[in-house]
Amino acid sequence: MNRNFSRRDFLKVAGVGLGAMAFRPFEFERLYIPKRLPQFPNSEIIGRLLGKTDIHNRPSNDPLQATVTGTLYDDNLIEWGREVVGNAVGLTNQKYLETPQGYVWSSRVQPTRNLPNTPLTEMPAGQPGFWAEVTVPYIDMALEGAPYSPWIQSLIQYNYPPRVYYGQVIWIDQIRQNNGFVEYRWNEGSGHGYGFGDIFWMDGAGLKVLTEEETSAISPDVDPADKKVVANLTYQTLSCFEGTNEVFFCRISSGAIFDYQGNPTDAYATPVGDLNTNWKIVSLNMSGGGSTSGYSTPAVPWCTVISGEGVAIHGAFWHNDFGERRSHGCINVRPEDAKWIFRWTTPYISLAQSEARMTWPDHGTVVTVTELKI
Repeated sequence: MNRNFSRRDFLKVAGVGLGAMAFRPFEFERLYIPKRLPQFPNSEIIGRLLGKTDIHNRPSNDPLQATVTGTLYDDNLIEWGREVVGNAVGLTNQKYLETPQGYVWSSRVQPTRNLPNTPLTEMPAGQPGFWAEVTVPYIDMALEGAPYSPWIQSLIQYNYPPRVYYGQVIWIDQIRQNNGFVEYRWNEGSGHGYGFGDIFWMDGAGLKVLTEEETSAISPDVDPADKKVVANLTYQTLSCFEGTNEVFFCRISSGAIFDYQGNPTDAYATPVGDLNTNWKIVSLNMSGGGSTSGYSTPAVPWCTVISGEGVAIHGAFWHNDFGERRSHGCINVRPEDAKWIFRWTTPYISLAQSEARMTWPDHGTVVTVTELKI
């Protein structure tokens, strides 16, 4: 199985410390051309490729069992058939995605949907902006002004189009009409997103305006002291309990145990013990590291921070490798799982509030992170 970097891996390595790079004029100009939503594949679930990936005629990467019939690249879209257990030699995840073209290793494919929306034609009265969720595989964006953030500078240097992806949540602060289409403006530096201040315009049909009702607290009548999250790093699972009843379960991706060179490392270890939700924020730019091993990822959705060092349970749209260790210490879950956890844990916050922080001795839901030494 080809292990070439995905866009996310590329941004981790190249996304920090690139402020002095030179821009090629035709690439820079292209960023300002507004684009409509493309024609997405006609299937209930659409797979978005997350890196260069081989297609096999059987669910195996063993050349004695299967033949490579083609290659897919970052952001290619395919019809999602079903996931099957195969033979992924040298890899932990053994699941393959069955597509009309053949079989693709499922860790490299994000499941998305094409759910276009009727956009608002004007800003809600009396509101500075609103949160919106990407409900299509991706939206191409047009940059307004100079690029500031490491992630967009990296994309420009390597000729990647600036996009937001299914499951991301962004802050919209302006609406305009452009040749009969409604476009939303994402201001990365506002709406409590703690971004670098880049501004983008995009087709509003790809974004669902979030409401207080659909993001309201889950089980608010349950005593907060009876709520508990248990994350098991050994089995890469997360469960939510109300008393002794398990009310939610999902797969996770916790801190990686190998660095970029494949060497064992403790640098990305997820902390264990009894932690607490101490900061919750609807969407956050996550950046860190240095110029050789840094990362910069905008609009990470539904962040429930459980450690003062910034370790959070949050949505991950850049991989489908849940059940495997691969993060910088955070607990990655699917965006829809992160949203459920965000709504269920305390403190409860509204969209208008956007974020809430708690200090000791006040705290939110207990999060017990365990790891068995086997």
